[in-house]
Amino acid sequence: MKESILELVDRSETQAPAALRVDVIADFVCPWSYIGKHRLDEALGSVLGPVRVAWHPFQLNPDMAGDGMALGEYLREKFGEPEALRPALDQLTRVAAAEGLELAFERIDRVPNTRAAHRLMKLAEIESRQDELADRLYRAFFTEGRDIGRHDVLVELAREAGLTPETAAQYLDDERIDRIVLAEEAQARKAGVTGVPDYMINKRLFVVGAQSEATLLGAFDRAMFGEDSDLTVSDTLH
Repeated sequence: MKESILELVDRSETQAPAALRVDVIADFVCPWSYIGKHRLDEALGSVLGPVRVAWHPFQLNPDMAGDGMALGEYLREKFGEPEALRPALDQLTRVAAAEGLELAFERIDRVPNTRAAHRLMKLAEIESRQDELADRLYRAFFTEGRDIGRHDVLVELAREAGLTPETAAQYLDDERIDRIVLAEEAQARKAGVTGVPDYMINKRLFVVGAQSEATLLGAFDRAMFGEDSDLTVSDTLH
């Protein structure tokens, strides 16, 4: 898998060996991707030295209709009766709350197709606003219950994340950008990615799942300095 993932991340710019690079594969309707981003941000906040984070697309529901699907219908089709999922959703909500995040499933009417959101992240990459846009997309969907598959909603979120609305609208309608998104996602699937979030650290270490801050810091150390090094990327004990 590592070699195939490298084909995906190698499309982005290289950087100095002393810097930390994290390539994120995630989707914006995945609660664990939201939680994972918060944990990643916490870990990166302890890193001494330069950091480069790049986001790559993955759709949990690549066959989702363009206008999405009602949440209840989606849960029923994918997992069975929604009420049977209530304990799991409540537990997930508690996990998020412990991280300072609000998952307000009761506000979500529809599960969107996220392909357009991933197109918008390509503009954010050029403008160095991926972190801001990712935060805004997650909060809009999970906390505010907004439909992040709608272009008018995405243009507004792009503006709030510091992007030009006119350019955002152009990216959302750009078939070339759409092909780039689909090609990157296909590469991730070819590499064996079936769920998110996932992280490639310095093109050396592949981390699966929304790992804890301590686990991520340990992964940073291993990727930058090797298994046997006493050096650390942060002054945090771990």
